[in-house]
Amino acid sequence: MTKNKLAFVSGATSGIGEATAEILAANQWDLIISGRRLDRLNELASSLNTKYNVYVRALCFDIQQREQVKDSLASCADLLTKIDLLVNNAGLALGKSPFQEGLESDWETMIDTNLKGIIYLTKEVIPFMIKNKSGHIVNISSTAARDMYPGGNVYSASKSAVDALTKSLRLDLLEHNIKVSSVAPGMVHTEFSEVRFHGDKAKAEKVYQGFEPLYAKDVADAIYYIVTRPSHVHIGDLLITCTAQANSSIVIKS
Repeated sequence: MTKNKLAFVSGATSGIGEATAEILAANQWDLIISGRRLDRLNELASSLNTKYNVYVRALCFDIQQREQVKDSLASCADLLTKIDLLVNNAGLALGKSPFQEGLESDWETMIDTNLKGIIYLTKEVIPFMIKNKSGHIVNISSTAARDMYPGGNVYSASKSAVDALTKSLRLDLLEHNIKVSSVAPGMVHTEFSEVRFHGDKAKAEKVYQGFEPLYAKDVADAIYYIVTRPSHVHIGDLLITCTAQANSSIVIKS
């Protein structure tokens, strides 16, 4: 059984999730990491265990699938009795077309991942935190939840819902001494745009040209700051962008 603090990080196979797992492990947190790519999960688990001598449990499941979430978390219920932190990071954008030209399949995947996935995972973890009368949930939102932009439509709607869910959870869980926070990053150079443009790497790379965007480690640093405040301090909402970005639609490029 783990003796260190224990964190669950979803979407850990790349980007912000991977960087968050790294910074937590480097600071002697034990981990449960999840994602859909088993090879990457196992590689990350092995790497973090070797580098930092922490316990890492890898769970491979699709966060969109309610029964997969339930079964996977049931398989590590003994670990979850010690849970301190849940980072709901798994999320994605698909497409950037005007609403009237959007694909329903893209919309459904974004809603199922960005919102329903958080709901499913949080529902399974919360009982352990309530029993312990402690815990912290961090939901990864987006600047797109605050400032709409052309083509953002359903993605922005899903992230706005994440913000609303975060605020509601804070109210519902306050009496149980559970912190709930939202981190809203701007443009982060990860696989995000490549996924959004359905694997078009050239199109994705153009998104980050002409300015220095955020990197996954920048967001992970912010998450780590939030979750390491003293017990009497709660940071409910954090917006983080690169210097060149003012909001979701205004970025100064050279």
